[in-house]
Amino acid sequence: MNPLHRLLPRTLRGRLSLVALTTAALLMTVLTVAFNTVMDRHLRHQADDQLRNRAAAVATTIDTTGPRVRVLETVNDRLLDANVWIYAGTQLLEQPPATTADSTLTRAADRLAAQRKRACSTVDAQSPHAVRLCADLVGGRHDATVVTALDLGPYRSSADTLLLGSLILDAVMLACTYALTRLAVGRALRPVRTMTDQATQWSAVASDERFGTEGHPAELVRLGSSLDTLLDRIRTVLRHEQQLTGELSHELRTPLTRIIIELDWWRARPRTDAETRATHGVITEAAQSMRTICDTLLNDARDRGQNTSTAPGTTAVPPVLQRLAGNLDTRERVKIFVDVADPGVRAGVASALLERVVSPLLANAVRYAFSTVTVSARQLPGSVRIEVTDDGPGVPAAFVDDLFQPGRRADTGDGHDGAGLGLPLARRLARAVGGEVSHDPGHTGGARFRVDLPVG
Repeated sequence: MNPLHRLLPRTLRGRLSLVALTTAALLMTVLTVAFNTVMDRHLRHQADDQLRNRAAAVATTIDTTGPRVRVLETVNDRLLDANVWIYAGTQLLEQPPATTADSTLTRAADRLAAQRKRACSTVDAQSPHAVRLCADLVGGRHDATVVTALDLGPYRSSADTLLLGSLILDAVMLACTYALTRLAVGRALRPVRTMTDQATQWSAVASDERFGTEGHPAELVRLGSSLDTLLDRIRTVLRHEQQLTGELSHELRTPLTRIIIELDWWRARPRTDAETRATHGVITEAAQSMRTICDTLLNDARDRGQNTSTAPGTTAVPPVLQRLAGNLDTRERVKIFVDVADPGVRAGVASALLERVVSPLLANAVRYAFSTVTVSARQLPGSVRIEVTDDGPGVPAAFVDDLFQPGRRADTGDGHDGAGLGLPLARRLARAVGGEVSHDPGHTGGARFRVDLPVG
């Protein structure tokens, strides 16, 4: 791992705070440099203005109207002579008492006077601070030049004070920026943490609670929608597992009870070889039935697990019925008719679930029909009804009560290897989505089964 990555904060709040701190540091550095540059120029301009004002005051004591330049003596002229050089052309007339002709300041004043124009320069003299010098021309018959000097120590001190104050202010601002960013990001991420905890709790118990889109900031709406979708899938999986467990226990109870009863009867007293073989046959048949039940339910569970559309959805009914009728292997004398007056009928279930509910009914109808099977669909208030009608012998009156009992068959010698699970499983699947599968006892001339499902 890159050593730099180890120094980065591990939390999102820490990383966002670091980004904000870095951005604020760069911005404050630029602003501090710009501010101190502007203030340094302002202080230098103040020094130049003071020097020119002093030069203007000294110019009032210079007479250039005569044949030569004369310096007039005035009251308190010592104040004016301090740090002032007066030139007639390039000839030095007066200089400060504390300087000599070969001093650094005097040589700098000579260079300014030789330029014969208004100019300023900064000299690093032997004094603790730099000295600012400015030259001004005095008009008349003869040109005179006044050079004034000013110690920049106070100005540099002010500039240093401003720089120190700026640095202290920057440090305080950066500290406040980091603290406020962590606080703001923490408060902003608090709903995310809350939503995560709620999603964990709801997923553990397959709760119906959802986040929705109301009452959340726009940035959290997408997260809430994603979590709701995930919770729906988790709930579907849990419900599917619970349903599979219930179906297995319910469907296996009958053949397992037969095995236990046969074993108890066989152990009750000594049996003949014929009775033992009969017992073995019953146990084998019950075990085979259990195997068939397990295969049927597990195949259904596998199909629903691979197709997540078993979650709430909508399906156009006519194409599914046409596909089921076309794929069913029928005898030549049995014709299947699909009668749907409204091609826009939609059921509020997934296509795979609709097929699993209707397919056993259609297979039974074809198995017992004499010549025709009719599948119809129409929309009722709040539901969709699918009817499967055949012209066969119908359901025996003695078997109507056991029609939807798992493992029960009206005629065990009819020649097909069904386990008696088709109708019970179709009803259980329909009820799982709020629907129903029922038999119409009032229909004559065959059998009619009805499937009622939520409308799409």
